[in-house]
Amino acid sequence: MTDTPAPRHIPDRLDKPLSSAIFSWEALLVVIAVAIFAVNSFASPYFLDPWSLSDLTFNFTEKGLIALAMALLIISGEIDLSVAAIVALASTMMGMAVQAGAGTPVLVAIGIAVGLACGAFNGLLVTRLGLPSIVVTIGTMSLFRGIAFIILGDQAYKGYPESFAFFGQGYAWWVFSFELALFLVAALIYWFVLHRTSFGRRVFAIGNNPVACQFSGVRVDRIKFILFCLTGLMSGIASVLITSRLGSTRPSIAQGYELEAITMVVLGGVSILGGAGSILGVVLAAFIMGLVTFGLGLLNVPGIVMSIFIGLLLIIVIALPIVWRRLREGRFA
Repeated sequence: MTDTPAPRHIPDRLDKPLSSAIFSWEALLVVIAVAIFAVNSFASPYFLDPWSLSDLTFNFTEKGLIALAMALLIISGEIDLSVAAIVALASTMMGMAVQAGAGTPVLVAIGIAVGLACGAFNGLLVTRLGLPSIVVTIGTMSLFRGIAFIILGDQAYKGYPESFAFFGQGYAWWVFSFELALFLVAALIYWFVLHRTSFGRRVFAIGNNPVACQFSGVRVDRIKFILFCLTGLMSGIASVLITSRLGSTRPSIAQGYELEAITMVVLGGVSILGGAGSILGVVLAAFIMGLVTFGLGLLNVPGIVMSIFIGLLLIIVIALPIVWRRLREGRFA
C-alpha cells in the first residue's frame, strides 16, 4: 500500500482572509491609536475640543506627506536621509524669490521645483553612479542644508504674501485643514499606485530581489530614479506647507523631519530591508505619531524629550521584529 500525499490547497484568489486582517499589523496600529487617543482625552481637558484635534493634525501632515513617498523608496530597498535638508533649501529659495517680489503661484512652483530637482539629483547619483543611497543622501543632507545656511546665515526671510498663508493655515471645511485634506488625497493616490498598479508590484519586486527583476526586464534604475524624484517632490510640497504655516524661512527649518518620516514608515510596517509594507500602515503610523507628540505637548513635555522618545520608538520598531524572529527560532538559547 502506497502513501497518498494529502491534497495541496491552492488558493483561487489573493485576497487575505478576515482572520489575517484582524491579526494584521495595521489592526494593531488601530488599537494603539485608540488607546493613545483615550489616554490623551483623560490626560488633558482640552484634548477633545474640535479645534485642538484640528491643531493635532498639523503635527504629522507635512512629515506624513514625505513618509508616503519614503515608504515606496524604502520598499524598493533604498532610503533618502536628505528630505529635511531639501525642505530647508526649497524654503530658502522661496524666501529669496519673495524678496524679489514673486507672487504666490511662483513661490509654490519654486518650492516644488527645487524639491523635485534635489530628488532627481539624489536619484542620478544612486542610479547612474551606483552609489549607496544612504551614503549619497547623508552627503546631500549636508550639502542642501549647508547651502541654506550660506545664503541665510542667522537671518530669516519674511514678508510672504497673505494668499500664500492658505496652504499652511487655511481650512478646507470647518476644522479640517487644507494640509489634512492634501495628506488624505495624497495617501489615496499613493495607496492606489502601490497596491493597485503594475508600477507598485514592480516596486515590491525590486525590494525583494533587484537582480532577478533586472534579468526579468524590469527597468530597476528607472523606477528607483522615479521614486527618488517622488520623494524630492513631496519634500518640496512639505516645504511649501511649513513655510506657509510659519510665515518665515530659517536655515534650520524642518530639522529632524527625516527621523520622524522614517519612523512613520517603519512603524507603519514597512520593512527597513525592503520588499514589504503598506500605505495604510504608514497613514495609521502618522496619526499615532501626531497623537503622541500632541499629547506630550499638552502635558508640557519639552521638545528634546519628544526627540528622545521618537528615536527610541524608531529603534524599538526596527529591533522588535528581529528579536521576535530570533526568539521563535530559538537563537537566543
